[in-house]
Amino acid sequence: MSDMDSGSTAWMLMAATLVVVLTPAVALFYGGMVRAKSVLNMLMLSIGAGMMTTLVWGIWGWSIAFGGKDIGGIFGDPTTGFLLKDVVTAKDGLFTSVDLKNALYPRIIDVGFQGALAMFAVTLITGALAERVKFSTWIVFVGLWVTFDYAPLAHMVFNHGLLAADGPISNALGAPLRDFAGGSVVQLNAAIAALVIVLIIGGRKGFGERLAGPHNLPMSLLGASLLFLGWLGLNTGSAFGATGTAGYAWVTTALAACASLLGWMVTQKIRAGHYTARGAAYGLMAGLVVISPAAPSVAPLWAIVMGLIAGVVCCYTCTLKYSLKYDDTLNVVGVNGVAALLGMLLLGFFATGTGLFYGGGYKQLLVQLVVSLIVMVYSAVVTGIIAFALEKVLGWRLSEAQEEAGVDISAQGERAYQLTNKFE
Repeated sequence: MSDMDSGSTAWMLMAATLVVVLTPAVALFYGGMVRAKSVLNMLMLSIGAGMMTTLVWGIWGWSIAFGGKDIGGIFGDPTTGFLLKDVVTAKDGLFTSVDLKNALYPRIIDVGFQGALAMFAVTLITGALAERVKFSTWIVFVGLWVTFDYAPLAHMVFNHGLLAADGPISNALGAPLRDFAGGSVVQLNAAIAALVIVLIIGGRKGFGERLAGPHNLPMSLLGASLLFLGWLGLNTGSAFGATGTAGYAWVTTALAACASLLGWMVTQKIRAGHYTARGAAYGLMAGLVVISPAAPSVAPLWAIVMGLIAGVVCCYTCTLKYSLKYDDTLNVVGVNGVAALLGMLLLGFFATGTGLFYGGGYKQLLVQLVVSLIVMVYSAVVTGIIAFALEKVLGWRLSEAQEEAGVDISAQGERAYQLTNKFE
């Protein structure tokens, strides 16, 4: 292909692969946080989410988000790009090229990159549902959620839709939306979906009392380290080419993540007297989330400030579930949701050229707030309909006896660890 940029093509293939790493990274991160009798199920929820999302994305999800004819700025026609037929062309027997920010690479690679991002978004939800849901109901939910929630929101924000930087909302409010790597579509959307499902299905048996804590924190720290690696691919890949913007996003992502980890640990030391491994893992994630919408749009100083704010604030908000009595098992709402909303709103203050601190006025903050609210409402309504319907048709919860025995035995028929010396 004569007009293809080989450097950008190679980089986007690598970035897409790194984003895929985020799904097993989340599985390990969450898997270490649950009780020993639930770890296999935690891993399987992520594997199942990846499998179902990939199939839905390849058959019609891509078309709804990016490939189909626009319908009302809300979604694309799922039939236009059904089975990716709008990506593969007869011309020269090659894939068509996509020109994003002047970086040319085969469009089929963008299918993979965006599909991996969708897979990551779904996987994030699993942390809130740990230790109590049916695997079969979860798999059905994933297919429906990607179709009716994630793909339309991706169209609205990323593909010149209703909420995009060049869309009618931004035009009406006088400033272009800034959401570089999915702070609204991925993180905020997933957190609201997690909260809605939790409110429908209820908490674990014994929630609010003393439940056993993480069974394998080294596993969670390994998952957090892989999240750092994969997230660098996500944020730099969102530059859509081997460019200076990608390099800048790499630096601000690293700065924010490390600042957040520091902010969380210092806050935890003041509150509880310890620097915990669990806090370090959560602090790292909070920083990665908060910088995602802002990676190329803020100065390095503000990236550090955003990370510190996220680490401190999320250290407090992840404990609100106990006073508000919703069982967000692994703090998807308290960490991902809060950090994502912070990232979207802090852009209104710190965005170079358009933020309040740069004399840009209130318009950037206003558009960030309005789009975030629309995403939250859309996610809550769509997720609520899907989750409530599945509750009535299939049921979400395992029985109390199954939950007590452990989700691994109840759902997978296996144990993660052999805890006796007997051969079986």
